[in-house]
Amino acid sequence: MAKCFVNIDRDTPLLLPPDLRAWVPVDHLAHFLLDAVEELDLRQVKVNTRGTGDAQYPPTMMLGLPVYSYATDCFGSRRIQQSTYENIAVRLLTADTHPDHDTICAFCRGNQALLSESFVKVLQLAQELTSTTSPTRKAGS
Repeated sequence: MAKCFVNIDRDTPLLLPPDLRAWVPVDHLAHFLLDAVEELDLRQVKVNTRGTGDAQYPPTMMLGLPVYSYATDCFGSRRIQQSTYENIAVRLLTADTHPDHDTICAFCRGNQALLSESFVKVLQLAQELTSTTSPTRKAGS
């Protein structure tokens, strides 16, 4: 009996760079978080104002990364850094960039109040979204 297997070719490179949005389902938390973080007021975010060192990552990305990570049970800046390489949804959130653990830690430490406030606001946005899209139930059902 002849066997037919799918050809697995790991040696041929992709001709075009992949679109990470196509790899993450439309209803995934990462898509919601991308939109939710854009709605937040980030005027109080602490960044390097001296203008020294390398270019900084955008505050919306640096805020969305720990919020998503904490929501998906990934704690610690080294684990979060590792997830930027291994988790497709995180790669979407970071636009396939990889902030190092020191950068992640410094951002979280310098913006603790903003991070806590933003996490609560994102949860409230999610609750509002689910309450408006779910069918209303009758009392007693």
